[in-house]
Amino acid sequence: MKIGYARVSTKDQNLNLQIDALQKAGVDEIHTEIAGGAKTERPVLAETLKKLRSGDVLVIWKLDRLGRSLRHLVELVPTLIDKGVGLLSLHDHIDTTTPHGRLTFNLFASLAEFERDIIRERTQAGLSAARARGRKGGRPRGLSEQAEQTACAAETLYREGKLPVAQIAGKLHISKSTLYTYLRHRNVPFGPVQKT
Repeated sequence: MKIGYARVSTKDQNLNLQIDALQKAGVDEIHTEIAGGAKTERPVLAETLKKLRSGDVLVIWKLDRLGRSLRHLVELVPTLIDKGVGLLSLHDHIDTTTPHGRLTFNLFASLAEFERDIIRERTQAGLSAARARGRKGGRPRGLSEQAEQTACAAETLYREGKLPVAQIAGKLHISKSTLYTYLRHRNVPFGPVQKT
């Protein structure tokens, strides 16, 4: 049985493109979900994965519609294979029901792991060099990965100087006090708190 899974990140986005592609691929049923890419809980996906039986094929439009991250995908695909379930990604031309498709996916996974190792080595070398010069580095303590990304965006928008603080906070869906906290963590100099 071919089971389709389609996901968009927000209610403003449209599932039609994915649904059309899945129907064209001849799936027997389609499960849809609205959930952000980094969101851990995806109840529809969890239920879809529970329903899959040996011999089934999970069909998706693109790999990024299924996994929160490459690491999540790399953990998920072997689980599917162990259950005897194939994965077909229409856009990425990956089909784990074939030896060639499994090889392709494993190459992607290996390259991703290699890239992570290289980044880790470069980061460690950079931190060691900075420490040798008496500087501290690394991610500010107390911020999650998502908060760090928001803090980086806050710094960029603040340094551009095109938007008032209130608008930057609104764009990032955070309070002004959180914005200033993020700027402090990023060592961004700012004057007295603005009343904009």
